[in-house]
Amino acid sequence: MHPLAGVYAAAVTPLQPDFMPDLEAIPALLTFLAGRGCHGILLLGTTGEGPSFSPEERRDILKAACQAKAKLPPTQSGTTRILAGTGTPSLSETISLTRSAFDLGCEGVIVLPPYYFRKATEDGLFRYFSELIRKAVPADGFLLGYHIPGTAGIGFSIDLLRRLKDAFPRQFAGIKDSSHDVEFARQLGTRFGSDLLVLNGTDSHLQMALENHAEGCITAPANLISPDLRRVWDGYQGGEDVSSFQNRVTGIRQILEKFPPFPPMLKALLARQFGFPRWPVRPPLDEAAPEAVENVLEESMAASA
Repeated sequence: MHPLAGVYAAAVTPLQPDFMPDLEAIPALLTFLAGRGCHGILLLGTTGEGPSFSPEERRDILKAACQAKAKLPPTQSGTTRILAGTGTPSLSETISLTRSAFDLGCEGVIVLPPYYFRKATEDGLFRYFSELIRKAVPADGFLLGYHIPGTAGIGFSIDLLRRLKDAFPRQFAGIKDSSHDVEFARQLGTRFGSDLLVLNGTDSHLQMALENHAEGCITAPANLISPDLRRVWDGYQGGEDVSSFQNRVTGIRQILEKFPPFPPMLKALLARQFGFPRWPVRPPLDEAAPEAVENVLEESMAASA
C-alpha cells in the first residue's frame, strides 16, 4: 500500500476567544486523534478552516503540530503522519506554503485547485500543479489534489489526474476525493487501480471506495468517530465483512450532515463529548446553535443504541 494509506482526521483548528490560533491546544488534540486510531491528521483543510488563516498563521499552526508530533509515542499504526492543506488561488503563495509544510516535517500536502479561477482550463491547471510540484515538492514528498468541486467550484477530471500522474509518478501521489460522487469514485478505481492513492472524503462511502481501490479516507467526522472508521479500514484489509461498522459510520455522517457546516458542530461536540475547550470558529462561520448540538447528541445516542 502507499505510505500515506490509512484513516485521517480532517482536524478542527483550536482557536482562542479572539479567533487567533490556540497553538498550545494543538498537542492535546493531536494526542487525542492519534490515540483513537488515526493513522494521521490533515491540518488546515476545509474542516480546519484553512482559507481563513494568513500564511504566517498557517505556518505557526503547522510548526506547533509538527513539534507536537515529534513527541507523540508510536501508536499501533506507527508514527502519526501530518498532512497540510496548502492550496490557495495564488501560485506563488501555494508554493511558499507547500515548501514550508515540508520544511517543518509534514509527510504530504493536500492542495486545492486555484478556486477563484473557476473557468481555468485543464492545460492551465496542469501548468499550475506542474510549477507547484517542481518548485515546492521534494523528490521524496507527496502531493494530493483536493477534489471538492461543490465547495471550490473547480476540481480534477480523470484526464487531468492521468496527466499529472504520468508527469510526476511519485510526487503526485493522488487525490482526496470529497466530491461525494459514487460514480467518480468508481471511475478512479477503474482508470487507475492502485496506481493512484485515493483517500475518500465521505464517511458513508468508505467501504464502497475501498472496494474501488481507495486506500483510506480523510474526513471531518473522524474527529469524533475515528475508531469506527478504523474498524472499517482494518476489517476490509483483513477480508472481513465490514457492513455493520460501515452502517454505523453512515448513520453518524447523515446526522451531522443535517447541521452544516462541520467546523462549528464538531468543535461543540468535541467539547461536550470529550472535554475539550469550546473553541470558537473564525468569522464568517457562525457558532453551532445549542439546540442543534442537543439534536445531534440525541440522534447519535439513539443511533448507537
